[in-house]
Amino acid sequence: MTGGISFALTFLAAIGSGLVGGVFFAFSTFVMQALTRLRPAQGIAAMQSINVTVLTRWFFIPFFGTAAACVALVVSSLSGWREPGSWLRLVASGLYLVGTILVTIVGNVPRNNALAAVDAESADGAAVWARYVPGWTRWNTLRTAAALAAATTLMLALVADRARS
Repeated sequence: MTGGISFALTFLAAIGSGLVGGVFFAFSTFVMQALTRLRPAQGIAAMQSINVTVLTRWFFIPFFGTAAACVALVVSSLSGWREPGSWLRLVASGLYLVGTILVTIVGNVPRNNALAAVDAESADGAAVWARYVPGWTRWNTLRTAAALAAATTLMLALVADRARS
């Protein structure tokens, strides 16, 4: 991959990883805590609404666009292994793809689907909510750390590229 395209993909993936990590950071550090201060029915209803409203292009573009950039960076890093920063791009892409995308698929989405099926006003809803919040937050914190680590590593790749040119 040419230097300009590699730089652009690395830069966009770094920005996207940081943006996605920041959104997830907000949820782990204060949104979920705020929701748990509500009555369970209110917390459930609010999270159910969030889980529906997040499904827009404004979230999907950075979330999946960053994943696409990372896939391209994996391919370019493997084919241009000797290029400066290639191993950093490879590590960062793995962090984002596994730690953010895969964790979302196996950790957060199933919990969101289970919460969507619950009647917020039911006794069962309160029990589901009590299990949902700590489990969902743990998975979310993992994907937060992965996205922010990917952003940092991608920035280091940009620095490595510039230092060797």
